[in-house]
Amino acid sequence: MFQQMYPSVAHPYAFELNKDFNFSAAHYIPSEDAGKCMRTHGHTYFVNLTIAGDELDHNGFLVNFAELKSLVHGQFDHQLLNELPQFKDKSPSTEIVAQTIYHMVQSSLDQRDNQPHCVQVFVRETPSSYVVYRPKEQQHG
Repeated sequence: MFQQMYPSVAHPYAFELNKDFNFSAAHYIPSEDAGKCMRTHGHTYFVNLTIAGDELDHNGFLVNFAELKSLVHGQFDHQLLNELPQFKDKSPSTEIVAQTIYHMVQSSLDQRDNQPHCVQVFVRETPSSYVVYRPKEQQHG
């Protein structure tokens, strides 16, 4: 994985971790005005998750890096995204992929006693195109 600087997000938490990983998947955008993206095509998506929080777990982790990768990679790698239940009735655009990853990750983090928060999801679709998703408000206890 190459070293990359990501857009930073301001947050009030003491700890921040970032996890990089990638997955290969195909998709198509089911809309006439999507141009050539209407046809099935593939990408190697590069993902960066930014997780923040104030409390560490019993291992001294905000969250285990391997756990973060397995949440997404195992479900999306070598898949046709349009066929996955996460994208039922949704176009798997890079924006929707980033938002879906956020919801998957935050749902898992909500189960942890130390309550970390996903504050940013970065998804690079091509060398020149990426999307950043940040939840508008942290609605956590």
